[in-house]
Amino acid sequence: MRGRSIDTWLERICQLAAVGLSLTAAFHLRFDFAIPDLQASIFPRALLLAIVAKLLAFDGVGFYRSLRRFVSIPDLYPIIMGNAAGTALFAAAALIWIGPAMPASVIVIDGIICFAATTLVRFSVRIRHELFRKHSRQARTGILIYGAGAAGAELVHEIHSNRCTRYAVRGLLDDDPLKRGAIILGVPVLGTGREALSIVERLNSRGPVVDEIIIAMRSATGPQMREALANCRAARIPCKTVPGIDELLSRNVLAAQVRDLSLQDLLGRQTVKLDDSPVRARIRGRSVLITGAAGSIGSELCRQVARFSPSRLVALDQSESELFRIDNELREKFPNLEVVAALGDIRDTCRLPEIMERHRVESVFHAAAYKHVPMMESHVVEAARNNIIGTWNLVQAARAAGVRNLLMISSDKAVNPVCVMGATKRVCERIVGARHRNGRTVCASVRFGNVLGSNGSVVPIFQSQIAAGGPVKVTHPEARRYFMTISEAVALTLQASAKSQGSEIFVLDMGEPVRILDLAEDMIRLAGLIPYEDIEIQFTGLRPGEKLMEEINGESEGLMPTDQEKMRVIREAPLDWSVIPAWIEGLEELLARRSQPEILAHIRQLVPEYCPLTRPAPEDRLPLAQPVTAQPSLCAQYGNGGEPQESILPNSPGAPVICEP
Repeated sequence: MRGRSIDTWLERICQLAAVGLSLTAAFHLRFDFAIPDLQASIFPRALLLAIVAKLLAFDGVGFYRSLRRFVSIPDLYPIIMGNAAGTALFAAAALIWIGPAMPASVIVIDGIICFAATTLVRFSVRIRHELFRKHSRQARTGILIYGAGAAGAELVHEIHSNRCTRYAVRGLLDDDPLKRGAIILGVPVLGTGREALSIVERLNSRGPVVDEIIIAMRSATGPQMREALANCRAARIPCKTVPGIDELLSRNVLAAQVRDLSLQDLLGRQTVKLDDSPVRARIRGRSVLITGAAGSIGSELCRQVARFSPSRLVALDQSESELFRIDNELREKFPNLEVVAALGDIRDTCRLPEIMERHRVESVFHAAAYKHVPMMESHVVEAARNNIIGTWNLVQAARAAGVRNLLMISSDKAVNPVCVMGATKRVCERIVGARHRNGRTVCASVRFGNVLGSNGSVVPIFQSQIAAGGPVKVTHPEARRYFMTISEAVALTLQASAKSQGSEIFVLDMGEPVRILDLAEDMIRLAGLIPYEDIEIQFTGLRPGEKLMEEINGESEGLMPTDQEKMRVIREAPLDWSVIPAWIEGLEELLARRSQPEILAHIRQLVPEYCPLTRPAPEDRLPLAQPVTAQPSLCAQYGNGGEPQESILPNSPGAPVICEP
């Protein structure tokens, strides 16, 4: 504070000198350096009036509030306003105390010179700083900036104004050929990204070496980022990127935020604009239960829910070690929040009511589920018991405890399911969305696809394979999946919870599907390696239960827009609640017998579109010997309140419902 005070007074002295010199220069210029005696006699009074009037005006417009080291174009506004006000005040004072002897032309000339002089004083520190940096011999990393737009210009400005940064800009690249030869803050645009190799070789042959390329394209799409990465890799030097605005808010210095490229950059996922108000209103002051709280989605739900100040956050999971970890993290980050780590299983019909009653749960986020597709193909009994029976137990307990709202995390694999996991999640959607005549609990589901970096997902698998030197194993060269980040998926999930009115299925906009082969190649390049040369890619074939390409909604499911960006809703005819208990009872009997064929057939009563592509043959039960015949569908019987009908399965009556590839 003391240093700034000294700097401010030093600037005041410099501005005083500028005011005096500008008026002196104005008199001499007006009279061709031969000032008449009359004007010479009034000069001392004019000088005193100019100093008092202009320094008062400068203070009045906040002339000295901005630090001179960081002044830029916006700081010209107070300089213009201060000089205009000071000149006007000086002219008025001169008219009163000096009279007609004060030439008006002198006042005009003085105003122009004073503006130039005070601007020079204001920018002097920055000019000196950047000149010093330009001529400094300190060894720094030579860089090319890929992107001659706003982000690139900001990065150039930051590097030039930060004496301690380790970067020195050698030039700019941009894929717009019209920008070639342009100068941005003294740095030339040398060419396009495809010319990166030749530009780097030319610069390295005649001057300081270019060590890195920094991609500065915050609004770039995934394909644009992948093309930029390929161009940088062709130049055979490391490349990094600058973050989006949400990352920049965490620090003040742009150059300090330069980081390695991430997979999220290449997928082109843009930050979603969220309205926190309805979410805060739905969560603030409530006791919130999150099942599966130690998993990837559940733990992020805990973090984001905690931001909205619930009265209590109950984290339920069956994994002791992982629950211990998220419990410690929440207590450290949110010391004023009451966090309850509840060890338990959603299949336990006694544990769930106990938790809800003891902690007076008002809102539930249901993220507990078995999710790994190939594993669930060989564990049908466990998948049905955990996903379906567990969800049924939770919904029953929530309705009995008078919970206000429940939101279940579903999956895009529930659309026209071909796998056990997808079929069980589709059953859960129907249970959660079933119409209860006397129910007060608002229940809904939210459906999205693969989440970047979640436990067991393709990204950490590829990372471990690359770290081991390969090969990277891809199921099929044309396999495509939808991806989004964990934080984005959870934020939109909270939005869906706030907007739910009951029985909806909210569908998150996953953008364009990404080819898994492209993902593997991009991850290899991010590791600084070359696909097929440094790291081999092998194709293993689609695993049991996997589609070539996932879907967002079924043919009969009409997507309707919402007022939230990247979120749509399906409002289908809900199942009648009275149908479910008998169906669940039948499922539990089949689970007790561990009869896989009958379990699958029973699931098809609620999910007639379920058509598995392969026959699971688990080691712990007999393989399917006979095809299961079609049975009347509960959806057809009761879904729309009509009379019982024949099955609406795509197969004819009596035909096998196990679909061969």
